[in-house]
Order: sequence, then C-alpha cells, then structure tokens
Amino acid sequence: MLFKNTVLTAVVALGLSAPVAFAEGHGGTLDKIAASGEIVIGHRESSVPFSYLDENQQPVGYSIDLCMKIVEAVATELEQELTVRYVPVNPKTRIALMANGTIDLECGSTTNNLTRQQQVEYLPVTFVTGTKILTRVDSGINSVADLDGKAIALAQGTTNERAVMAAVEAAGMDVKILPVRDHAEGMLSLETDRVDAYATDHILLHGLISKSKTPEDFAVVGDFLSFDPYALMVRRDDSAFELVGKKALAEVFRSGEIDAIYAQWFDPLGVPADPLLTAAFRLGALPE
Repeated sequence: MLFKNTVLTAVVALGLSAPVAFAEGHGGTLDKIAASGEIVIGHRESSVPFSYLDENQQPVGYSIDLCMKIVEAVATELEQELTVRYVPVNPKTRIALMANGTIDLECGSTTNNLTRQQQVEYLPVTFVTGTKILTRVDSGINSVADLDGKAIALAQGTTNERAVMAAVEAAGMDVKILPVRDHAEGMLSLETDRVDAYATDHILLHGLISKSKTPEDFAVVGDFLSFDPYALMVRRDDSAFELVGKKALAEVFRSGEIDAIYAQWFDPLGVPADPLLTAAFRLGALPE
C-alpha cells in the first residue's frame, strides 16, 4: 500500500485553499490529486461519532475511518504516496466547497437526497437515520407537538431544518427558531437555556449527549420526522473517482470489516446497526 499512515493527521487546514485545476490522465479528481500529491478531505468538527475533533484537535470518527479506506485506494490507483489535508466544513459550506473543487471527498454526516445530487454525487449509503428532538428530561417536550410556544435551535442548510419547519407549519404552531452554525452551537444553546430543544439526526443527538458533562439531563424524544441516508460526498460527473470510492467501500462491506468499524464508534453509544443499514451494507458489497 503506497499511502503513508503517518500523514493522516499531519496537515489540518486552517483556511480554505483555492481549487486546483484538473489535469490530463486519469481524469477529473484523480488527476487533481496526482498533480498535487495530496487529497483534500472536508470534515465536520462536532458530528459525533461520524466526524469530529478529538482532544488533539484531529479529525476522527466513523466517516473519517471509511474515508481513509478510500484514500488508500486512491493512492494505489495512482501508484504514488499521498498526503491528506483536512478542511473543516459545516452544513452551509460543504456542498459549495465540493462543487467548486476545494475539497475532494467530504467525510461527515451528510444526507444523500435528489436535490443535492443536482450539485454533487454520493458514494453508497454508510448510515441511516432521521430527524428527532433533543431536550432536557424535565422540559415537558415529548414530541414535535409539544414545541408550541417553545424555542428550538436548528442548523442552517440541513434536511433537519426543513423537516422541523414543515412539521411546525403543518401544525400551525408558534415556535421560535434559533439558527445555529453546527451541532456544537446547537447543543450549547440548549445547555445554556437559550432554547428548549435542538433537532438534528437522532444518532448525532446521542453523540452530543455522550459528550455532555451532564448526559443524564438530556433525552432524545419524538418520532422520526425525516428519512436521512448518509453517504460520503464526491464531485458530480466524475465517474473515475467515484468508482475508486465505490470499490473501496464495497471491499469494506464485502469483507465484513465494516462490522468492526461500526462497533468501534457506535457500540459505546448503545446503537446497534439497524436492519435497513445492514441491508444497505449488503447492497453496497458489489462483486468485483
């Protein structure tokens, strides 16, 4: 394997670099990576356990581990050593930074939907979740119907924002919306009593609770308000790079390595693999 593990956390982007022009050869993203000798990964800073910063301020998580499998496959495909450069992204910037060529691979907690596919493309499903509500255990909120007269924080540019807004509008409720940049800001607004609830994908809410200083104070409540299949994001109309990613994930799914990777990140949260997710892994395990 030509990829050096020592470079996984060697370079963390503090700003956004300008897109690099594509070269001739393999085509698209592969040529860009071959010319620069680096692959640029967009990562989230607080999407536990998918992509977040550890105590050393390095990106770690379930999605990061899967992306490293793709990095290894790209290095093998190009027959050259690669460095990894990390660029932080959030719900408002991730799609734009992929579409304009700033990042090569987005490793976070992004829902694959048809609207977004007008700008970007996705690899096979890596997780299945949906929108739920995080609140204090003594808030009296047990479902979206209990939000009337309350305040809720919502991350801008997310499927969760749209799902909650649609539910509130359909019920004709009076709910104060506090827009936040990311999950960390949403959790902080709840912990400091600026809002009564925060809504995002249920697995991320469990991750936020696990990192809280007082996890016993919070609960995930209500029915699912949306269907959100997560997938790693790549550029649109770049079938060569997409194929490398699909082959790398298919090997992880086919070999059963996905079970160990999943257990590492989700067993501590007490979240077993949903049967729908298990089926997605099997469907993604395409033969050579």
